[in-house]
Amino acid sequence: MTSVDETMAAINDAVTLGRQGDPVRARTELAALWERIGAAGDALHRVSLAHFLADLQEHAADALTWDIRALDAADALTDERAKQEHESLSVQGVYPSLHLNLADNYRRLGAFDTAQRHLDEATERLHVLDEDEYGLGVRAGIANVEAALANRSTDQLPTHP
Repeated sequence: MTSVDETMAAINDAVTLGRQGDPVRARTELAALWERIGAAGDALHRVSLAHFLADLQEHAADALTWDIRALDAADALTDERAKQEHESLSVQGVYPSLHLNLADNYRRLGAFDTAQRHLDEATERLHVLDEDEYGLGVRAGIANVEAALANRSTDQLPTHP
């Protein structure tokens, strides 16, 4: 029997709070977990927490900070560690979403060239994603950010909380 990763369970519980309409409590709980994990803690915990916490931020600059932390953690993550959480996880599979989120943050901040570079990076890495719900969601997000970039829009997109 596989043991439960209590930190991942706590991260998932906080994310559920955010998705159920309590982003303030979700942010508070995730921030407390970050303090416990630390900037040098388990890479899977850091990438998961930072990636989710970025989505709960009200301002693009705050989301950018957390997405950069998530990207940094992904660079330290191994497939072996990811698969301990779930056999379908791979390090390469998180990069398209991370770069998509970075592109969206930079776009919202008006840094269109940097946004385009991250969007290109996300697009170049799409081949690692399946045509499942996750992969299709990332592809749709890329299309949405691409359209917003083409219009030089800094508006928050409805698909990106």
